[in-house]
Amino acid sequence: MPNSPTIKVRLVKGLRGCQARHRLSVKALGLNKINDVRELKDSPSVRGLINQLHYLVRVES
Repeated sequence: MPNSPTIKVRLVKGLRGCQARHRLSVKALGLNKINDVRELKDSPSVRGLINQLHYLVRVES
């Protein structure tokens, strides 16, 4: 699908002190350092990860 909707996700907080499974979820989104931005396909699984990490990431579009 060439016109599939996408979401830009930015890591706004460091991973120090957060749960190990949340660190793995951030890695699954493809984010490594603070202020990393990744454009991901808008899907229920990605939305679920973003909801789980609401205190670490910001959705830009």
